[in-house]
Amino acid sequence: MLGLSDIASRIVQSTIRTMSVECEKAGGVNLAQGVCDTEVPGVVRQAAEAAIEAGYNQYTRADGILSLREAIARKLGRQNGIQADPETEIVVTSGVTGGFDSACRALLNPGDEVILFEPYYGYHYATLVGQYLKPELVSLDPPDYKLVGDRLADAVTPKTRGVVVNTPANPSGKLFSRTELEQVAGIARQHDLFIFTDEIYEHFVYDGARHISPGSLPGVADRTITISGFSKVFSITGWRVGFLHASVRWVPAISYFHDLTYVCAPSAFQHGAAAGLDELPDSFYADLIHEYQHKREMICDALRASGLEPSVPAGAYYVLADASGVPGTDSIEKAMNVLRMTGVASVPGEAFFQDGRGDHLLRFCFAKTDADLAEACERLSKLRRLAGAAARQRIAT
Repeated sequence: MLGLSDIASRIVQSTIRTMSVECEKAGGVNLAQGVCDTEVPGVVRQAAEAAIEAGYNQYTRADGILSLREAIARKLGRQNGIQADPETEIVVTSGVTGGFDSACRALLNPGDEVILFEPYYGYHYATLVGQYLKPELVSLDPPDYKLVGDRLADAVTPKTRGVVVNTPANPSGKLFSRTELEQVAGIARQHDLFIFTDEIYEHFVYDGARHISPGSLPGVADRTITISGFSKVFSITGWRVGFLHASVRWVPAISYFHDLTYVCAPSAFQHGAAAGLDELPDSFYADLIHEYQHKREMICDALRASGLEPSVPAGAYYVLADASGVPGTDSIEKAMNVLRMTGVASVPGEAFFQDGRGDHLLRFCFAKTDADLAEACERLSKLRRLAGAAARQRIAT
């Protein structure tokens, strides 16, 4: 009989996308999906436009155009402390999602276990499940989401083959410290594990902190799959251009699976990303931090005033907030009630946790224009009063 696969029957639409659809229906302000509404740098946009006009509209090499691979290698050396050969160790990918998916297909087998830190990014979890892999969750402690004690070591079993490190992290904004990353590296060396990184928010770090790439630590270069991209830093989430760095031992197989599934990242957009890496000055990244730290303060102040206590993020551009005071038995009901009462969309905490551990949390994205973010903050200011009125009405009835 015809039917869905075993995996497809267990998978549902991303809660993030669901809330974006609900927000559109309500005509609200979307602080759910990390769409990054800020301006695309001119040199990036113009280089992509010029590439289209020059006829760069066909397939590229499976691992991407040479100018971008060379620019990525320079960037890795300059910003991440990773030395990379652009001919043998870099693959231009269809975003971080395409890089992670392809690396897992190339390096892991069905039934393997992969450690994932909770709260986790839903696409990491779903990618593992979709490849018949088993996510093994290691909880991080709020409000700073620190890696505590021996939890990581205790999670390793004979079936464990890898660990995923998202730093800075979605949804918590956690920035892994050098001490924590060294702990991960030590476990990986001890148990012969791959380290898969997602560093897409590497340029969004606040309060003078510094992003550390796990692949730059001693003794783990051969086992680390470093994945990042340009969607967030250049505000081009729809262009789908990312990159992956790995040992020459792993790159051919990863590139094969990326070619099989995605063929290549869009040709002209690769030229735009290369121009951004080569032409934007260091001040661009400093200004980005200043701009987004201001946005972070705006949303955190608004959340506090509305009765949603935030866990102030050290990086990325999301805030997890405590919605215990919002009506609803779980985070989905709470998110829908916030949308109904204020017209602001968030993501239910259940998208990032298992077994109800996120039922009291909502995630808000602050990668918005100042005008849209200010409107969202103004709308949220009504929540405390409206939620209190709703609570009194429930008691009265």
